[in-house]
Amino acid sequence: MTNATTSRKGTAKAATTSAKRASNVKPATVLIVGAGFAGLGTAIRLQQAGIRNIVILERASAVGGTWRDNSYPGAACDIPSNLYSYSFDPNPDWSRSFSGSAEILSYIEAMVERFGLQQYIRFNQNVTDLSYDDDHGLWHASTEGGASFSGRVAVMAQGPLSNPGFPAIPGIEDFKGKTVHSAAWDHDYDFRGKRVGVIGTGASAIQIIPELAKQAGKLTVFQRTPAWVMPRPDFETPDWQKTLFRKVPASQSALRKGLYLAHESMALAVIWQSPVTRLAERLGRWHLRRQVKDRWLRRQLTPDYRIGCKRILVSNDYYPALQQPNSKLITWPIARISENGVRTVEGIEHQFDAIVYATGFEVSHSGTPFPVRGSAGRLLADDWARGAQAYKSINVAGYPNLFLTFGPNSGPGHNSALVYMESQIDYIVKGVKTILKRNLKALAVKDRAQDEYNAGIQKRLARTNWNSGCKSWYLTEDGFNATMYPGFATQYANQMSELELRDYTLITA
Repeated sequence: MTNATTSRKGTAKAATTSAKRASNVKPATVLIVGAGFAGLGTAIRLQQAGIRNIVILERASAVGGTWRDNSYPGAACDIPSNLYSYSFDPNPDWSRSFSGSAEILSYIEAMVERFGLQQYIRFNQNVTDLSYDDDHGLWHASTEGGASFSGRVAVMAQGPLSNPGFPAIPGIEDFKGKTVHSAAWDHDYDFRGKRVGVIGTGASAIQIIPELAKQAGKLTVFQRTPAWVMPRPDFETPDWQKTLFRKVPASQSALRKGLYLAHESMALAVIWQSPVTRLAERLGRWHLRRQVKDRWLRRQLTPDYRIGCKRILVSNDYYPALQQPNSKLITWPIARISENGVRTVEGIEHQFDAIVYATGFEVSHSGTPFPVRGSAGRLLADDWARGAQAYKSINVAGYPNLFLTFGPNSGPGHNSALVYMESQIDYIVKGVKTILKRNLKALAVKDRAQDEYNAGIQKRLARTNWNSGCKSWYLTEDGFNATMYPGFATQYANQMSELELRDYTLITA
């Protein structure tokens, strides 16, 4: 992005002044938690709707969310950049079909600059409590530094992939070497010539492993379950295309539409079992056979579950990296972490200088990242103790004027997360405009509407590949799916296109 340097300076300047604006005396119209894609996108659309009394609380000193935190070698998005960006803020200058994390972060930073969002952001404000005041119809946020903020509407936009997750392996604190998590990468540590163990073979791991294979003296990868890995159609963007997109924006919109429809068709393979599912599995097996000639290694890397049950991965260099002379794949289960490395169940201790945990994030299916207290002091973690539920993934009964981004059952399995996010943001804007236009103290979804919606969602989920028997981060320990949306992105957008007031209780101020 050409504006990246300027936007970083603006972000840094805003960070240094945020302490001076620690508490807002006058309640904001909208209080947003998180300055990642969701929070910033919400602020942009609210601003475009004429709503400017906004406060964004960000726990870090810079914007970006998961793309700020995930800076590990090889970090990139597995959705094409022209689809993994906002339709209302296209970028004609993506360098590749699938851009890396640094370029995505630059896009986010430039977006802050273009739309003048610095004025809304309060950096270094880690929210520790969010509570609703029934008497005044306000949400109050308390932060780690002792500041307090309030707003008529609260938007939880902290994102589901924000807190690094470590596996429950005995002895994880005993290792005396270097420990690195994919979401908190140590760029000062030199992996060259080191004995490195990687725990995890998910979306982050398959990007990290090829880069570590270039540096490590010995690389050992511990695999619990093989994944379906698809080829990645990644190409450098030619200059003529960038020029065309700048001069004829409709051409970029057409490409985005084509990418959207192509990904929509993938739902027939990923979400439900169909003839397209078998075709997708054939493509995955062909990719594996083409890149892995050793039959025993190929057998170890072959999934034994239906495609779509776990997250599908895309990579052209993961399989080749595992076959480098300095690389080794271990499929024996891990018994414990020792002082010197990793012990597997057959009694072998693998000794390392460094262990990399590419084990993703703590994705809570029942809790919340901080206490959220609704009407009459009810606690959202208690209401979600048996599995998170919401109405249209965005409102929760008993929590008036609270909106969620990427709430329960809004996860995409086949299309861009930002497509779903735009639908949620537009819904939030409708809700806020309704509250202001009708001068409402509370816009509260009805229990009946939430129960009926979730009964339908769970019935539909029962017929999906996600619920077909494998264990994944989509499910709770007892198999409840509070994560994924069982349908096309088009269906999700349609359900979010209208704010159906009959499903809400409206309390005037």
